[in-house]
Amino acid sequence: MTMRAAERVTAFGTSVFSEMSRLAAEHHAINLGQGFPDFAGPEYVKEAAKLAIDADLNQYAPSQGAARLRSAIAADWYARYGRELDAEREVSITTGATEGLIAAMLALVNPGDEVVFFEPFYDGYVPDVLMAGGTPRVVRLQPPRASGGSWRFDPDELRAVVGPRTRLLLLNTPHNPTGKVFNRAELEQIAAVCQEHDVLALTDEVYDRITFDGHTHVPLATLPGMWERTLTLNSTGKTFSMTGWKIGFAIGPAEFNAAIRATHQFITFATATPFQDAMATALEAAEARGYYRQLADDYAQRRERLRAALTYAGLAPLACEGSYFLLSDFTDFGFTEDVAFCRYLVTEIGVAAIPPSAFYLDRSTAPPLVRFCFAKRNETLDAAAERLAKLRGR
Repeated sequence: MTMRAAERVTAFGTSVFSEMSRLAAEHHAINLGQGFPDFAGPEYVKEAAKLAIDADLNQYAPSQGAARLRSAIAADWYARYGRELDAEREVSITTGATEGLIAAMLALVNPGDEVVFFEPFYDGYVPDVLMAGGTPRVVRLQPPRASGGSWRFDPDELRAVVGPRTRLLLLNTPHNPTGKVFNRAELEQIAAVCQEHDVLALTDEVYDRITFDGHTHVPLATLPGMWERTLTLNSTGKTFSMTGWKIGFAIGPAEFNAAIRATHQFITFATATPFQDAMATALEAAEARGYYRQLADDYAQRRERLRAALTYAGLAPLACEGSYFLLSDFTDFGFTEDVAFCRYLVTEIGVAAIPPSAFYLDRSTAPPLVRFCFAKRNETLDAAAERLAKLRGR
C-alpha cells in the first residue's frame, strides 16, 4: 500500500521557523528568528514546579484544568478588568495557546464557515482554519506611513470581507509579527462588525503583558456587548518566559468553554499537572513582587538595544508597540524578496531572522520586511549587533 498523507495536510509543508532554525544551526548563526527567550524564567516559579513534583502532583490533572490555576486566572482577570469569572465554568486550561487555537477552531467552526483575521498573521492560523474545514479570509494591515507610526487597517475593507458565511473573527493583539497593539477605537470598530453580523470572536492575547510607550492592552471581550460572543486565549509561557511548559488558557462564556473542553479532551486530554500548579503560584505572587512591571521594563530595554543595532546596520526598524518582535525594512539592500534576504543574513552575516511573507496568503504581496526577536539576553543581542554591523554600507 502506498502511503499518502491526508489531503488536509498536504499543503502545509515545513514551517519557515524550522528552515531558518536549521540554517542557523548549520552556520552557527545567532538565532533572532524563533520567538522564545534564551534566558531563565523567574526562580520562584521554577521552585514551585519542583515542589509540585516532589509533592507527587504528577498524574493527570482534570481535563478542564487544575482548580487552583483556574481560580488564579479568574482572580487576575478580576483585578485587571473588574469582571468576576466563574472559574469552574468560564476558564479552561489548554496545552499552550497553540493547542487552544486548534481546539477552539474545531469547537466553533463548521465546515464551510469563513474565518476572518488580519494579515500578516501568526502562521498557525491558516492550518487551524483549514483543519476545521473552514475558509480563511484576510484583511490587510498596512505598514506605517512614517517612522514611528502604527500599522493600520481599513474598516471598510473589514466590512467588505465579512459576509453571510463568516462564522468567526480571529484577532491577535498585541500582534505578531507587526508589534501592533490595537487601540480602543479600532477594537470598537471590530466589535461593531461582529455584533452587526452576529460573528463570534476568538482573540489571541499571549503578549498582553508586553506593551510599550503608553500603549495599553484592551481585551476585546471587555467591550460592551462582546463578552457573550468572545473566547479569549492566552498563555503563561510568554508572560513568565517558560514557553516549554505549554500552559495556556481560555476565558469566556460557559457555553464557549464547554465547546473547547469537548475538543481539548480528545486532543491532549490534560495539561502537565506540576506546571499548572507552579503557574498558579506565579499568578498569585507576580503582582506583589512587581514582576509584570519589571517584565515590560526589561523588554523595553531589549527592544531599544536591538533597535539601535538594526538602525546602525541600515535596517530601518518599524515601530513596536507590543510583543517582542521588531520588523525592519531591507529595501536598500537590493533583495527583491524576504526569504532570500533571510538566507543571506544567516549564511553571510551569521544572524537568523524570519521572512514575514510566511504570514501572508499571497506571499508575493508581502512588503520588504524581516522580523527579528528581541526576547534574548543582552549578551545575545550585543553579539548579534556586532554581526549585523557588517551590513553597514552594503
